Amino acid sequence: MTTVRLLIGTRKGAFVMTSDERRKNWKVEGPHFAGWEVYHVNGSPADPDRLYASQSRGWFGQVLQRSDDGGATWQAGGNEFHYEGTPGTHKWYDNTDHPWEFARVWHLEPSLTDPDTVYAGVEDAALFRSTDGAKTWEELPGLRNHKSASEWNPGAGGLCLHTIIEDPSNPDRIFTAISSAGAFRSDDAGKTWRPINKGLRSNYIPDPDAEIGHCVHRLAMHPSRPNVLFMQKHWDVMRTDDAGDTWHEISGDLPTDTAARPAAMSGKRSPRDCRSRTAT
Repeated sequence: MTTVRLLIGTRKGAFVMTSDERRKNWKVEGPHFAGWEVYHVNGSPADPDRLYASQSRGWFGQVLQRSDDGGATWQAGGNEFHYEGTPGTHKWYDNTDHPWEFARVWHLEPSLTDPDTVYAGVEDAALFRSTDGAKTWEELPGLRNHKSASEWNPGAGGLCLHTIIEDPSNPDRIFTAISSAGAFRSDDAGKTWRPINKGLRSNYIPDPDAEIGHCVHRLAMHPSRPNVLFMQKHWDVMRTDDAGDTWHEISGDLPTDTAARPAAMSGKRSPRDCRSRTAT
């Protein structure tokens, strides 16, 4: 029988919930890391027992956690996140220049094929990767060194890289989204990046059709058509059928008076027929 698993991060800890495919009765495990804000929990598609979690607290700072037994036990990972070279500056809320400063990990994205490889999206926005099961981290600096980065502004929650998506049909293609810079795509495994925001419109920025500056809240990929992605951004729901080259609005009759991000669910089918979902 198929097992459905929910990995949930909250302000009061992390929870692992499991059910059968009918989803009527749930087993709840947690809270793990009680009293900590857990920004993200995610499982490896290559090994469903391998979980990664990002916990953060104002006093103690950032702590990465890893489980090798589906969340029964956890061990702390590496927490050294250093920007490569001279970080430079981005724009602050008052449009002054502000130095790049690491605050926390917003998103963890395990590799589709290797349980020891995991990507981390952080605040201030940058992309990191570990190839030793989250023990050590190195930045993939191509994104933060994009020519537009000095003009990126933080959203209400900070300048955070909150979405990382790998293309299962193309191992060199990665998608990211940053609030509030926009969406970006790499076609060379993270070495270089380009904005993919054509078709977005944001009335709250000086140039509503600008290449960057859009407050994208989340991206999700179609499970069987990787060129089809969906976006929830400030005010709109969008869709692309060409891997982000162009976007069109599909908001329909959804409410337009909210800027909040709806709960985003991303599913991965594991080798053990365990369908894992992550919620933030």
